[in-house]
Amino acid sequence: MKSTKDIAALLDEPACEHNKKEKSGCAKPKPGASAGGCAFDGAQIALLPISDVAHIVHGPIACAGSSWDNRGTRSSGADLYRIGMTTDLTEQDIVMGRSEKRLFHAIKQAIDSYHPPAVFIYNTCVPALVGDDINAVCKSAEERWGIPVVPIDSAGFYGTKNLGNRIAGDAMVNHVIGTRDPDPLPLTVQRAEIIIHDVNLIGEYNIAGEFWHVLPLFDELGLRILCTLSGDARFREVQTMHKAEVNMMVCSKAMVNVARKLQQKYGTPWFEGSYYGITDTSQSLRDFARVLNDPDLTERTEALILREETRIRKELEPWKARLKGKRVLLFTGGVKSWSVISALQDLGMVVVATGTKKSTEEDKARIRELMGEDTVMIDDGSPRALLKIVHDYKADILIAGGRNMYTALKAKVPFLDINQEREFGYEGYQGMLELVRQLALTIESPVWEAVRAPAPWKIKTSSLVNRENEIVNTADLSSTKPSPEGEGWVRGNSNKEESLFNPPHPSLLPEGEGAARTIESTVLQ
Repeated sequence: MKSTKDIAALLDEPACEHNKKEKSGCAKPKPGASAGGCAFDGAQIALLPISDVAHIVHGPIACAGSSWDNRGTRSSGADLYRIGMTTDLTEQDIVMGRSEKRLFHAIKQAIDSYHPPAVFIYNTCVPALVGDDINAVCKSAEERWGIPVVPIDSAGFYGTKNLGNRIAGDAMVNHVIGTRDPDPLPLTVQRAEIIIHDVNLIGEYNIAGEFWHVLPLFDELGLRILCTLSGDARFREVQTMHKAEVNMMVCSKAMVNVARKLQQKYGTPWFEGSYYGITDTSQSLRDFARVLNDPDLTERTEALILREETRIRKELEPWKARLKGKRVLLFTGGVKSWSVISALQDLGMVVVATGTKKSTEEDKARIRELMGEDTVMIDDGSPRALLKIVHDYKADILIAGGRNMYTALKAKVPFLDINQEREFGYEGYQGMLELVRQLALTIESPVWEAVRAPAPWKIKTSSLVNRENEIVNTADLSSTKPSPEGEGWVRGNSNKEESLFNPPHPSLLPEGEGAARTIESTVLQ
């Protein structure tokens, strides 16, 4: 179990601009508001995309059952990360003191069944409270089976999800990174005319496979990605991160401690960027060339950017005409609180407000730079607050996480999921086409006109009766004659005989005469 001193050390992050501000290990939610993820949740979603590792949750079944696979990351090969593993502790295990034994046997079962290159152990609240020494268990298991067993002490009561991200990154730096050198560059990919540079991406989770939109650009520029911590990553890739020439911090400051410690320990420079939107994607590619200080790479990067921007802007023109001027309420956090704004502005849309509940001071500074000093920043994500802003600022669509979906749908407001539960990837130039397509499909869907119209069953029956009476009263009955069949009435002084009224619904007839007096339309001869 981590001490208060250990947690304070994780919260003390020199690379954060707001490091000197007061911090709280566990934010207190307002009544009626969601609390957000705990430290265990943050550690798990940060490392779960490492797809060939056996991830074991040490704790009661609810910890694994309530949070497993909650980040829609994709893998290009190994899928062991999709198998939920837990020690499933019960009251008997706690009372009899056998939870550490269960963990040891769980590690054995995972190794015997799946033969993973490594096993990750996530400590949760219950074993942390009773004092389980997962470090000792992991060390014994590693000596027994000769496979790395990594302890990740991430009990939920330590703090928030962001703290869990840092705990996960700290475990990688202390136990994994630097334990292996990268493989030699294959002869088939070596190019005599360019220099291949090794780079890392930290905080890139490959949600819905979106990073695969960007990966071909790296291959074309000669940038070999040693590891994306942790989207579509493998354990052997994480081991080699210390050999990169530059690191890119993708997801805001969630795992900034990894970038800072790699710089301190191995001298690797780093920068922060995003791949949402045309402008940010181009800037991130330029930053790689700038930090690597390779003139040839800079020249080739500018040529690639010119080609891709010309292509994508041409393909976006028909969509921009449909979306230009549409008003958006963006409620998300972290890097998306400002990077998605850039993407929407590239489309000519107007962002009326953005959420900053999980954003750092640097994120907020970027938002002000994009939207102006008077921009509306939302910290209260309650349904009442969001719907009030939608109404006050006449937003055409709400872009937020999955937990806000039903708030929007019940209020009959178009909604697009932007968080990790989404099924579509929006990164890179190609991702912009998918983003604009989903925005257009959502805003222009005919369902909104249908659900905003009065429901058919709300039309009063009496209005139908009044309509029938009005037709009969205005008819000139003195000039009518019975039809040949004796049914209904037809106008006698008309050149073309026509029916005066359609038969009423049986429910409009006098009581008791419904089925017996069903009136049919007059058939004119």
